[in-house]
Amino acid sequence: MLTSLLATGGSVRHLTSAARAAPCLVRHLSSGPGGPEPEDGRGRRAARLAALAAGAALAGSALWLAQQRRGHLTAASAASSGQYGQRRADLPTFSMEEVSRHADVKERVWMTYHEGVYDVTDFVRQHPGGAAIMMGAGGSADPFWDLYAVHKEEHVLKLLERYRIGNVREDEVGSHRDGTDDPWAAEPRRHPALKPSSKTPFNAEPPPALLADNFLTPKYERGPDLFYVRNHLPVPVIDPSEYELEVDGVGVDGLTLSLEQLKNDFPAVTVTATVMCAGNRRSEMTQVKPVRGLFWGAAAVGNATWTGARLTDVLKAAGYDVNSGPGKHVCFEGLDTDPSSTPYGASIPLETAVDPRRDVILAYEMNGQPLSRDHGAPVRVIVPGVVGARNVKWLGRITVSDTESDSHWQHSDYKGFNPSVDWDTVDFSKSPAIQELPVNSAICWPAPGHTVKVKDGHVHVKGESGLTYWQTAGSVNAGIACECFGGGQRIVRVDVTADGGATWHDMALTVEEAAPAGRCWSWCLWQGRVPVPPGATAAQLWVKATDASYNTQPETFKNIWNLRGVLSNAYHRVDVNLKRV
Repeated sequence: MLTSLLATGGSVRHLTSAARAAPCLVRHLSSGPGGPEPEDGRGRRAARLAALAAGAALAGSALWLAQQRRGHLTAASAASSGQYGQRRADLPTFSMEEVSRHADVKERVWMTYHEGVYDVTDFVRQHPGGAAIMMGAGGSADPFWDLYAVHKEEHVLKLLERYRIGNVREDEVGSHRDGTDDPWAAEPRRHPALKPSSKTPFNAEPPPALLADNFLTPKYERGPDLFYVRNHLPVPVIDPSEYELEVDGVGVDGLTLSLEQLKNDFPAVTVTATVMCAGNRRSEMTQVKPVRGLFWGAAAVGNATWTGARLTDVLKAAGYDVNSGPGKHVCFEGLDTDPSSTPYGASIPLETAVDPRRDVILAYEMNGQPLSRDHGAPVRVIVPGVVGARNVKWLGRITVSDTESDSHWQHSDYKGFNPSVDWDTVDFSKSPAIQELPVNSAICWPAPGHTVKVKDGHVHVKGESGLTYWQTAGSVNAGIACECFGGGQRIVRVDVTADGGATWHDMALTVEEAAPAGRCWSWCLWQGRVPVPPGATAAQLWVKATDASYNTQPETFKNIWNLRGVLSNAYHRVDVNLKRV
C-alpha cells in the first residue's frame, strides 16, 4: 500500500512495488464501502484519492532521494524549519485552476501542499514510483497528511520544499478540503495513562509498572483498559447489528455470518493469550544505530482472555475440509481501510490456522467483556503465539488461499534482516513475514532512574505493582517474561543480575499453570531480590528469560539490529540509583 511506504523508509524496491499497486487505487476510485457515489461525488473522491496516493509516493521516497548523490534543479531554496508549505513573498502565486492544467510531464507536473505549489516533474521522471505520483498530478497532497500525520516528518517536508515554485492563491487555500471529513473524528476514548507513540493513527503503551500489577491486563471500572493499542488506520465505526463476516477462498463453498450467528451457531472457546507488537522494545535497538518505526518501549504487549468461535469450526461451516483441503495460507482482512478502500490485511500458514492445538479463534470478547473498538470490535482474530500484526482487528473477511496476503503489511513490513542490510540494499521479497516471536522479558519496576533506598544493609522497595518488600540487601525488580511465542513453550527461568553478569539470581515466577505443554500462550510475571555490590551508589539491572526448550535472549542488540527495529529481545537493562539513609 502506497501510504505505508513511509513506515518502511521508502526504499527503491518498496516504491517499485507501490507503482505496481497503483491500479488497485484506481479500481476503488468510483466506489467506497457504501457503494457507488453520485457522478459529482465520484469526481471529487477521485481527485482526493489521487492526491493521497501521490502524497504517499512522494513522501515515501524521501530517503531514496536523500541517498542519491545527484544535484537537483530547484526553482526555490528550502524554507527554514517549521516553515514548510507556508506562503513566501519571494514566489509567484498560482490559482488551483492553473495547477490543475499541469497534470502530465509534457506540461510539467504540479502539486500543492498547504499554501505552496510544487513542480515535481524531475522527480517523476527519475523515480520508480513516478507512475503512482502522476495519479495526483494537478492536485493537493494535504489530504494525505490528514490521514497519515504520523509520517509528517521534517526530512519528508524538506524534500518536498526543494520542488517549491510558488504559492496557492489566497482565496483558494484549503479548497482541496471541501466536502471531506476528518478521518480521526470518530476515534474512541482511551485511558489517560497510555503513552502515545503516535496520535494519528493512535498507537500507545501503558507505563510498564502497571503491567506487573495483574496477570490479565485490566480494564478499570471508570475507564478504558490498559492494553497497548496498535492501529495502522482510523478506527472504523461498525454497527454490531449490521456486521458481516465473509468466508471464501479455495476449497470453500462460501459463507457470510452475522455477529449473532458467530456467537450462537458455534461453541464459544476461551483462550488466554499474550499479544505483542513486532516492534516492542524498538527504542532500545536505537542504541546501536537508528531504525525506522514507532518508538516503542517495553510495554507494547498485553495479556488477556479471549472468547470466540474456533476458526476451524467456521471453516468447516463454510464447506472447507480442515484435514485435507487445498491452500497454503489463510488471509484476514480488516474493516479499517485506507483512502483507496484497501483494508489492513495479513495471513498465517494454513497449518497454523487448522491445527486444533494452535487455538486460533475469532474473538468477540476480551477479559469477559465485548471487545472495545480499539481492540477490534466486534470481531478480531486471535492467533496465539503469533505476532500482533497477524491478529487482525475489525475482521471482515477470511480467505483460504494458495498465496499469502497481498497486503503491504505482509509483503513489505514486519520482516527481519541481518544487521548489514540497509535501505540501499533491502529486498523485502527475500525475507519471510514474521509469525512467531523469540523469547523476551522486561523489568517493569524499578523504572529507569528510580532511587532505591538502602537502610541497615537492606533495600526496601515497593513498586506500583504492589509487590512485597524485599528483606535482604539488594534491589527490587518485577517484570514480565514472554514465551507465548514460538511453539507455546513455558518460561522456566528468569535471571537477573546487578553486577554486570558476574552473578545471576533466579526470580519467582507467576505462570498459567493450567496451560498444556506446548500451548502456554501467556506471559509470566516475576519478582525477586538481587544483591547489589557493597558500597555501590548505582546499579544496572539486567534480565533474561529462558523457555522450556532452553531458548534464551542475546546479551546485546549489536548482532540482532535490523533496519525496522523488530524482534528486539536482547537483555532488558534498567539503571537505578541506590540511596543509603
